[in-house]
Amino acid sequence: MAKSKTVYVCSNCGQESIKWVGKCAVCGQWNTYKELRIAGTTENSRNSAFSQERNQENQPLRLKNIPDREMPRYDMNDTELNRVLGGGLVPGSIVLLGGEPGIGKSTLVMQTFLSMTDRKILYVSGEESMYQLKMRADRISSSPNDHLLIMCETHLENILLQTKAVQPEIVVIDSIQTISTETVDSSPGSVTQVRECASTLLRYAKTSGVPVILIGHINKEGTLAGPKILEHIVDTVIQFEGDQHYMYRILRSIKNRFGSTAELGIYEMQQNGLRQVSNPSERLLTDDHEGLSGIAISSAIEGARSFLLETQALVSTAAYGTPQRSATGFDQRRLNMLLAVLEKRVGFKLIQKDVFINIAGGLRVTDLAMDLSIIAAVLSSNVDTPVENGWCMAGEVGLSGEVRPVGRIEQRIGEAEKLGFVNMIIPSSNMNGLATGKFKIRLHPVRKVEEALRLLFG
Repeated sequence: MAKSKTVYVCSNCGQESIKWVGKCAVCGQWNTYKELRIAGTTENSRNSAFSQERNQENQPLRLKNIPDREMPRYDMNDTELNRVLGGGLVPGSIVLLGGEPGIGKSTLVMQTFLSMTDRKILYVSGEESMYQLKMRADRISSSPNDHLLIMCETHLENILLQTKAVQPEIVVIDSIQTISTETVDSSPGSVTQVRECASTLLRYAKTSGVPVILIGHINKEGTLAGPKILEHIVDTVIQFEGDQHYMYRILRSIKNRFGSTAELGIYEMQQNGLRQVSNPSERLLTDDHEGLSGIAISSAIEGARSFLLETQALVSTAAYGTPQRSATGFDQRRLNMLLAVLEKRVGFKLIQKDVFINIAGGLRVTDLAMDLSIIAAVLSSNVDTPVENGWCMAGEVGLSGEVRPVGRIEQRIGEAEKLGFVNMIIPSSNMNGLATGKFKIRLHPVRKVEEALRLLFG
């Protein structure tokens, strides 16, 4: 009998060690090493494996001699999901979908595969019963769903046996943290179980050509639960983001071996499931905010999509000794920097006032082009003077008060023009090489923050 080997694996980054250590030398985290037992191999099995590898005619090829092959994809009947996946689901791929509890991961997967009536799909759930899944399916769709097979199981060996008997075209595992294998002596959800189950499902996907969708949990830090090697194993990692108290959800690609990670999809949560939002700008903007101070419109880009966002600000006298700084959907540290620029370079004293920032719609935006709209909204609320209708802006603000250029300026201008805006403030550096003749919107290039505020408030 071969002896099993014991190694220790960091649950944060996947680094291995022959002995337990308190601090990981790679990622610097403390108390993250977990014990992992690896079954040993006999001498005969090693020799047979070596002979098989030696007999294989696996020779290197020159890059130019490798034949071109168009990769087939499964149409998911969902424009937003197809965009994030890079054009569709690749056969033999393994996809990891993560998100906060209750954000709508299972709803998204269920409604997507209910619409794919031309595929035989095996949906394996380790968290819910068949009756719960039936209730969700009836709420989402009333059409017959004979193509969708439901199985409630947590043992990996039983799942693989059923895949051989059923021969599905797509397999869904909800969730990977509830699945366990008998070859590992640990509880489900542990580092060892998640790693071994994911590796086994990867071999199944690559050898059978059946794509596998894994639904994963999120820890309290907001990252995917389990070992970091789980993200290395899978081909694609997509994350479902959004606030449960708002109706909008963002599907973002973190890793994709078959497409770009710059794409994202936007959904709206409704009573009967998730609805695709093809034009998010029209839904994220308030219909009428004429005469309201503290509101500025910005042309932002998330991933490869551009849309207009409404920035809301409220500036009031501090009721207590220490003024408050709060930002929802925007980086609070960057807000503090912009307030310092507004006070130092423009001359508005906000040290004794509370400042609250909110990005309408519950979205969280990291685009630096939002800086100009943040400053405009704060100043509008401070002087209680609204920004005129028909104005939008895009520009990054530097520490010296200059307005720095932003990327994809033509895409931003086109989105603003499509929604009927007539004036747009952009950085003067973006005017270089810009074909202004094809735009009907009036562009106002600025070099400093003072110039932009003078255009808005006189």
